[in-house]
Amino acid sequence: MKTWHEIRRFPLAVRLLLVNQFGVNTGFYLLVPYLATHLTENLGLSAVVVGVVLGVRNLSQQGLFLIGGSASDRLGARGVIIAGCALRTVGFALFALGDDLAVLLAASVLSGFAGALFNPAVRAYLAQEAEERRAEAFALFHVFATAGALVGPLLGSALLLVDFRASALAAAGIFAVLTVAQALVLPAREVAPSRGTVLADWREVLGNRAFRAFSLAMVGMFTLENQLYLLLPDGARRATGWDGAAGLVLVLGTLAGLAFQLRITRALGRRGDRARWIAVGLGLMALAFLPPVLVTGTGTGGGGPDGTADAVLRALPVLAGALLLHLGVMVAQPFVMELIPGFGRPELTGTYFGIFYVVSGVAAALGNAVVGRAMDAGRHGDTAWLPWACCALFGLASALGVARLRRLGSLPAPPEPAAPTTAGEAREDRGAVERREVQEVQGGTPA
Repeated sequence: MKTWHEIRRFPLAVRLLLVNQFGVNTGFYLLVPYLATHLTENLGLSAVVVGVVLGVRNLSQQGLFLIGGSASDRLGARGVIIAGCALRTVGFALFALGDDLAVLLAASVLSGFAGALFNPAVRAYLAQEAEERRAEAFALFHVFATAGALVGPLLGSALLLVDFRASALAAAGIFAVLTVAQALVLPAREVAPSRGTVLADWREVLGNRAFRAFSLAMVGMFTLENQLYLLLPDGARRATGWDGAAGLVLVLGTLAGLAFQLRITRALGRRGDRARWIAVGLGLMALAFLPPVLVTGTGTGGGGPDGTADAVLRALPVLAGALLLHLGVMVAQPFVMELIPGFGRPELTGTYFGIFYVVSGVAAALGNAVVGRAMDAGRHGDTAWLPWACCALFGLASALGVARLRRLGSLPAPPEPAAPTTAGEAREDRGAVERREVQEVQGGTPA
C-alpha cells in the first residue's frame, strides 16, 4: 500500500508512464515469446526464415535506438512515444493478419522500430518529469516493467488456447489503448532548440569518455539481467525436473520488487553516492550465480530430483540465486538510469539514453551468445558449472569497472533535491502540483 501511496505523489505524466511501461511489457511478452512457435508450427516456415524474421525485429529495435533518442530530443518525447506505440499497434496487428513473408517482415520492422522510438523517449521524458526524484521514479518504472513481463506470458499462454491470432490482436489492442491514453493525457513539453546537426549530437555523446566508459562498464548488468529469461529458468527446470519452476524465477522477482524496490532505492539514496551502490548491486548480481551451481553444476545430469520433497529442496539454491539477482538489479538499476542524463546537456537526454541502449542491446546479444555457448559446452561435458562461472565473472568485471570510475571521479552527481523549507511552502507546492494535474487532464499547460 505504501508503494501505491508514493506513486500518487508523482506528477500525472510520471504515473501514466509507469502504467504505460506495464502495458508495453504485457503486450510485448504476450506475443513475442510465442512468435517463433507460430511461424514454424502454424505457418510452416523453415528455421532459417524464422531466424530472419526474428532477427529483423531485433535489429530494427536495437540498431535504431539512436534514431529514437535523437527524435525525442528534437521533436519532443511525447510525440515520439505516441508514434512508437501506434507503430507497434500496426506491427502486432500485421502478425495476426498476415501469413505472407513480406507482411511478416514488415510487421517485424514496424514492431522493432516502434521499440526503438518509445524506449529512449519514455526514459528521457521520465527523467525530465521526475527531476530530483529521478531514482525513485526509475525504481517504480522497473517494478511496473517486471510486473508486465510476468503478466504478459501468463496472458499469452491463456490466449493461445484460442489461437495465436487472438494473442497478437490482444497485444495490438493493448498498444492501441496506450496510444490513445498518451495522446489524451500526456502533456507536451517545450523542446529546447538544437545547437547543431544530429550527427554533431551523436559525436558529442560518443566523444564523452566518461559516458563511454560507464556504458561499457554496465555490459555486465544487462548480460546478467537477461539470464532471468535464459540461464536461471533453464537451471530451475534442470534442478527440479518441472517446467513450471522456470516461472517461479519471474514471480519471485515481481513480488520482491513490489515489496522492496522503492524502499531500497530511497534508503540507499540517503546513504552514500550512487556509484558505490551501483557497484554493490553488480557485485550482488555476480554472487547470484554461485548458489545454483550446488544443484546444476555438478555434472551433465546433476542427479535429477527424487520425489516432490527433493525437487523443492533442489529448487531453493536456484531461487536463492534468482532472488539475489533481482536484489542486485533493484539496488543498481534505478541509480544507473538516474546518472545517465547527468553526463551531458539536458537537450541531449534522449540521445544519451538511445546510445546507452544500443550498447546494452549489443552487450546482451553477445553476452547471451557466450552464456549459451557455455551452456552447450556444459551439457556435453563435465563442466555444467561453466555458464554460471561466466555470469559471475561478467558481474564482477562490471562491479570493478564502476568502482574504478568512482575512484577516478568520472561519474556525475545526482540532481539536488529542491524541498520546500516550510510547512506552508510544502502545502503550497502540493496545491500547485494538484492544479497542474487538473490542467494536464484538460489539455492545458501550467502557468
